[in-house]
Amino acid sequence: MFRALWIASVASNIGTWMQSVGAAWLMTSLTSSALLVALLQTATSLPVFLVGLPAGALADVIDRRHVLLVTQAWMLATACLLGALTLAGAMSDWGLLALTFLLGLGAALNAPAWQAIVPELVGRRDLAVAVALNSAGFNLARAVGPALGGLVVAALGPGAVFLLNAASYLGVLLVIYRWQRRPETTTAPSERVFGAIQAGVRYARHAPRLQAVLVRTGTFIFAASALWALLPVVARNELGLDATGYGVLLGSLGLGAVGGAALLPRFRRALPVDRLVVAATVVFAVATLALGFIPNLLLLDATLIAGGIAWITLTSSLNVSAQSTAPAWVRARVLGVYLLVFQGGLAAGSFVWGELATEFGNPAALGGAALALLAGAAVARRWRLQPVEEIDLTPALYFAEPRLILEPDPEDGPVLVTAEYQVPNANARAFVQAMEAVGRHRRRDGAMRWGLFRDPAAPEHYIETFVVASWAEHMRQHERATASDETTRAHALTFVAPGTAPVVAHYIAAQALNPDPAAAPATPVAATEGASNP
Repeated sequence: MFRALWIASVASNIGTWMQSVGAAWLMTSLTSSALLVALLQTATSLPVFLVGLPAGALADVIDRRHVLLVTQAWMLATACLLGALTLAGAMSDWGLLALTFLLGLGAALNAPAWQAIVPELVGRRDLAVAVALNSAGFNLARAVGPALGGLVVAALGPGAVFLLNAASYLGVLLVIYRWQRRPETTTAPSERVFGAIQAGVRYARHAPRLQAVLVRTGTFIFAASALWALLPVVARNELGLDATGYGVLLGSLGLGAVGGAALLPRFRRALPVDRLVVAATVVFAVATLALGFIPNLLLLDATLIAGGIAWITLTSSLNVSAQSTAPAWVRARVLGVYLLVFQGGLAAGSFVWGELATEFGNPAALGGAALALLAGAAVARRWRLQPVEEIDLTPALYFAEPRLILEPDPEDGPVLVTAEYQVPNANARAFVQAMEAVGRHRRRDGAMRWGLFRDPAAPEHYIETFVVASWAEHMRQHERATASDETTRAHALTFVAPGTAPVVAHYIAAQALNPDPAAAPATPVAATEGASNP
C-alpha cells in the first residue's frame, strides 16, 4: 500500500508542480506586479496557517481515509474549474489567486492526514526511510513537473496544465478508495474536534522537543521562502527566460533534491542532526544569494542543484524530527502544527520578500534573505534537535485503573487527581527537579493545571495534584503515556522513601456527581484507591 500510494503521489505531485509553473507564468502575463506574483506562494501556503491545527484534529478524530478522499476530491474539482476558466479566457489576477487559495485549502486539510498515515503503513522502524522516500518522490516530481509544465505551457497554454493537474488526483483517489485501513482500537472515550484542537495546542505548549523543531522550522522557512517566491520574477524579468527556461531552473532545484535524498543517509551518519541542519542552511543561503547576483545560467543551475540538496536535507530532517516527537494519539495534530509553522512562514515570508523586491529590487531582497538564513541558523545553540533514536514513543500503560463506587459520566468534571509521596529530606531537591519533568508530561497529555506541594508540618510528605477537564479526558490520559514518560516517572520515584509507593486519589467536582444514596454513601464523592501509579 505504501508503494501504491507513493507512485500515485509522485504522479499527483508532478501535476502540482506543473500547476505551479502554469499559475506563475499566467500571473506574469496578467500583471507586472512582483507582489502579486509572490502572493501566489502566499495563496498556496496561507490555508495551512489558517486550518493546519483543525485539519490535524480532524485527522486524529475522524477516519483518516475518509479525510483523504474528501480533500482529494475537493482539489480535483477546484483544478477542473481553474482549467475551464483559463481556457475560456475568463481568468483574472485576483481570480487566479482565489482559486489557488482554494487548492491550497484542500492541500492544507489533506496534509496532516497524509503524513500521519505513513507510520501506519511502514511502522516506526522504517519511518525515517519512508519520509525520505516521500521527500525523494516529491522532489522527483519537482525535477520533472516544472520542465513538463513549461513545455505544456509553451505548447498549449496554462489552461491545459491546470486540467492535467486535475487528472493527476484521480490516481490518488483510486488508491485511497481501495485501501482497507485497519481500525484503531481504544478503550478511552472518543474525542470531539474542538476538544482535540485544545489537546493539540496543550501538547505543543508542553513538549520541549516539539518546540525546538517548530522554532528551527520557522526561522528557516521564513527566510528560505524568498527563493521560491522570487524565482519566477527573476527568471522572466532579470534573466529574460521563457516558460521552459523557468521550468529548467525549478528542475535544477528538484534534481538536487532527488540527489540529496540518495545522499541523506550518508549525511546523517556523518553529522548529528543539529550540525546537518546548520550546514544545509548555509548552503541554501548561498543558493539564495546566487539567484540574485549570478546571471550565468550554467553556474546558476549548478548552484540551484546544491540548493536542492540542502532543501531536501533540511525539510526531511525537520519533518522526521516532528513526527518522532509525537505519539500516535496526537500525531496528525503535531504535524498540523508543524505544517502551520512551515507554510505560515512560507506565506508570510513570500509576502515580505515580494514587497521588498518591489521596493528595492530582486537582488536586495534575495541578499537580505540570505543574511536572514545565516542569522536564523544561530538558534541551533538554544533549540537543539534531539536524535530520533533517543525518543521512545511506545505506549506505556502505567496508569492503574481506579477502583470506583460511583461510576462517573464521561463528561463529568473537572477531575482532581492527587498523589502522595514520602521523600527523605536528603532527596528533596532531586525529587522536586525530577517531578518538574513529570509535570510537563501531565500538562502535555491532558492536565489543565499541575502542582507539587510539601507539608511544612511533615516535611517528608509531598502531594502532587493535577486537574483534568473531564473524566473522559483523564481516561484518555491512561492511553497517552509513552515509554519515555515512564522512564521520567521511574526516575522521580527513585527518590521516594524505600518501601513506599504513591497513594493516589481521584476527585470529581461535587456538582457533577449525583450519587444514589441507596447504592453508596453520599460522601465522600472521591474515587479513591490505595498505593498505585498516578
